[in-house]
Amino acid sequence: MRHPLIIAPSILAGDFARLGEEVRAVDAAGADWIHVDVMDGHFVPNISIGPDVVKAIRPYTQKPLDVHLMIAPCDPYLEAFAKAGSDSITVHVEAGPHVHRSLQMIKTLGKRAGVTLNPGTPIETIEPVVDLVDLILVMSVNPGFGGQAFIPYATEKIAGLRALVGSRPIDIEVDGGITAEIAPEVVGAGANVLVAGSAVLKGGGGTEGYGERIAAIRQAAAFARGGAA
Repeated sequence: MRHPLIIAPSILAGDFARLGEEVRAVDAAGADWIHVDVMDGHFVPNISIGPDVVKAIRPYTQKPLDVHLMIAPCDPYLEAFAKAGSDSITVHVEAGPHVHRSLQMIKTLGKRAGVTLNPGTPIETIEPVVDLVDLILVMSVNPGFGGQAFIPYATEKIAGLRALVGSRPIDIEVDGGITAEIAPEVVGAGANVLVAGSAVLKGGGGTEGYGERIAAIRQAAAFARGGAA
């Protein structure tokens, strides 16, 4: 199965004082999804945003909101993030003892369910839930902060997950240190959804600047896939 190439800029790297405008600019710049990083200061060493912010930015784009919950516990907040306008909700396999239940709850809420694993977590941990998910996210940095360098071992994990997924209609997403230089490597291993924060937003330039950087990542990734996005 040929999975579509998707570029999902992370608003974690945006200007939080004008987040709605940043979402609108990234949308107009050619983003396929808008990636929303949620951090709790407990599961990861940083605090970012909550359901109310997701609700506030929802009117600024019709593109899917790809919400990544770096929080523990996550179950008490799933309904709030669903009602706020998330299209997909991704939870960490390490965030609690009942990831199967969490994924079931996301599906019951009518949202696409994603599971993710940290750099030090083996892919075998998600084998029992692979038939519940629409998306698998590979963290290619240790979560908690933007602007980190890509961890090369992530490429091997992506390849292993693509083999595990087989013909299932599951997106494989990668988040952390993604640039136009790294994109061909992760796409070649089997990723089809690329999250990019600093590589898109940190250079500024609004829609035009964001568009140039999104296009560069997309072009590099598409070339690695044989020239077709």
